[in-house]
Amino acid sequence: MAGTDGFTDFFYLSKDGLRLHARVYGDGDHARTPAVCLPGLTRNVRDFHELALFLSTHPETPRRVIAFDYRGRGASAYDPNWKNYNIVTEAEDILAGIDALGISEAAFIGTSRGGLIIHMLAAMRLSVLKASVFNDIGPVVEAVGLAHIRSYLENASPAATFAQAEQAQRAIHGADFPALSDQDWARMVKAIYRDENGRPVADYDPALVNTVIALDLRQSLPALWERFEALRAVPVMVIRGENTRLLSTGTVAEMEQRHSGMEVITIAGQGHPPMLETGDLPERIARFLAKLDKSPSL
Repeated sequence: MAGTDGFTDFFYLSKDGLRLHARVYGDGDHARTPAVCLPGLTRNVRDFHELALFLSTHPETPRRVIAFDYRGRGASAYDPNWKNYNIVTEAEDILAGIDALGISEAAFIGTSRGGLIIHMLAAMRLSVLKASVFNDIGPVVEAVGLAHIRSYLENASPAATFAQAEQAQRAIHGADFPALSDQDWARMVKAIYRDENGRPVADYDPALVNTVIALDLRQSLPALWERFEALRAVPVMVIRGENTRLLSTGTVAEMEQRHSGMEVITIAGQGHPPMLETGDLPERIARFLAKLDKSPSL
């Protein structure tokens, strides 16, 4: 049963022995496909809290929702070897987690890095993917977007208060997110930072930044079209921020050509990545997932 906050904490071991964390929201109807939420590079389960609550308590289609903390993020253990912070290892960790939860198939909602992990899962265990929602990510990652991410991670300064942390996030991302309200910014900051005696601390292993510093942005990252095409028979939704630097309109157009029936949503006034709890996105995601549900037994 979910706790008073709408979720229960679930811990499990990776194949190399790290203690990893997930949140499990709701019990749902087991005839309905569970949803698995995968966050961005430095992000954690709190990014999905409002969406997970909405989906798990939906009046018509409540379902179980599982949000994962990758190794080195949130409540998961840090890895002593930062080179293990890679999408292949993290995909293996997700498979270990869903196996521990007894999940054979699910709808996956992947924000940024989470979407890259979905591509890995398509190669590792396609059968687990009942549907895929890509939040501002596709088979081609734009170098200009990666350069922006590397710049603000490398130059991040500690904040003494949550108000200062919010000011910093607005300074970095404000031009890309004019649609966000004060409440949205406050919620974003609470998701990014953990509270240590009133002081905000970025909730990830600082060594994780090494993975971005190590990238040679003079060369394009390998495209993942072959793995994306493995999803031809899997329902796909793509959510793109109007002001994103990571997912180009050209890549989205190519995705539509290669995947007949793909649903595309562009979010006005937001950049990378759109906040999934804003506007009508929760209900649109709920309707997309509802198409997957098994007919109730008669």
